[in-house]
Amino acid sequence: MTISRRTFLARGIGASSLMLFSPFQMTAIAGPQEDKAPLDRMIVEEFVRVAHSDLDKVKAMLEETPHLLNAAWDWKKGDFETAIGAAGHMGLKDTANYLIEKGARFDIFVLTMLGKTDIVKSLLELYPHLLHAIGPHGFTLLHHAKQGGDDAGELQEYLLSKGLTETFIKTF
Repeated sequence: MTISRRTFLARGIGASSLMLFSPFQMTAIAGPQEDKAPLDRMIVEEFVRVAHSDLDKVKAMLEETPHLLNAAWDWKKGDFETAIGAAGHMGLKDTANYLIEKGARFDIFVLTMLGKTDIVKSLLELYPHLLHAIGPHGFTLLHHAKQGGDDAGELQEYLLSKGLTETFIKTF
């Protein structure tokens, strides 16, 4: 049995359309029908603010609203900060470790404050320009190392030996 090119194309387009717009396929494309509303901005601000000082409040808020874990607050002009970023520049190791255990995304600044010397040195060897990167509010890696206390003492010396002397760079 031979079919014309026109018939072949018409059947192919018809079959493709059925597969593309079937209920199963629409669910796969659109994803589950869940609330897509963004987090309340005032709750995000409060979560990031309390992460600067109050681990118990961080735990309570995260228990109530788990999606706050990686939420970021823009203090002004692109000065974005997450709860773990706040814990990092404040030297709050318990808060940072709690958030990491919950799955928070962390960065070189938090790793520096926690004194993860091997990891930070490896990152700086791969990406030397990060030596002069700025974290939340303009705080540098050296600031974070100082906030890490004895755990980050080796990193503090390492950063100074590489020429980093600033703890804060006004950018915002």
